[in-house]
Amino acid sequence: MTSTEAKQLLQRFKIGEAKLEQVLHAFQAAPIADLGFAQVDLHRSLRKNFPEVVYGENKTPEQVARIATEIAEREERLLITRIGPEHIKALRKKLKPIKYHEIARCVTYERKPLPKRAGRIAVLAAGTSDLPVAEEAAVTADIMGNTVVRMYDVGVAGLHRLLRRMKAIQEAAVIIAVAGMEGALPSVVAGLVSKPVIGVPTNIGYGASFGGLAALFAMLNSCGSGLTVVNINNGFGAGFAASQINALAAGELE
Repeated sequence: MTSTEAKQLLQRFKIGEAKLEQVLHAFQAAPIADLGFAQVDLHRSLRKNFPEVVYGENKTPEQVARIATEIAEREERLLITRIGPEHIKALRKKLKPIKYHEIARCVTYERKPLPKRAGRIAVLAAGTSDLPVAEEAAVTADIMGNTVVRMYDVGVAGLHRLLRRMKAIQEAAVIIAVAGMEGALPSVVAGLVSKPVIGVPTNIGYGASFGGLAALFAMLNSCGSGLTVVNINNGFGAGFAASQINALAAGELE
């Protein structure tokens, strides 16, 4: 149950459309589902406005499928990140319909898609090699109810590619900039717009990139105002944070 759904239920009770027993049952439901290998948080959406997100890497296909099924029984939507083909096979046996976002390595499940809130989230990727992380951010923001605009291969090696998209970038409410190598893209974007910019370093690059540390340090030391940085390859974290910012701007969060 999300906070919005809780408010709607209480409003229905207030005007006599819901019984007291129905309200009590909704709020008395156990907040944890104990699967033995996992403790599934069933009240995550009540606190965060989105159900617990399943991180699939290093979990077996069976574990991912069981956790996902437990959440989907109670929730309208679900996001699973960092999964592979074997996870997909297990999920499709337990859960329908699901959508596999191959590049992002994510799965989404929606009984009823969320209406899109006002304000767009722009996801920028410096190069094609950064797309898995950029797509993870885009898929996350999309299923959380945001309109996502993708702008890919706009890195600083060809600055004109970025500048020709400036109108669309400036119209976004929040911008996610994903880059490997020297990680310069978020700094450049932060210097050109007045909107919040979230930098996502990736591990793309040659030896001295140190698995993304060079891009991370560059972004952390940026002189671009209003730039916030998440961890290496953390597209999900960027997409989630961008959605929260956009929801706040839309007046949905208190």
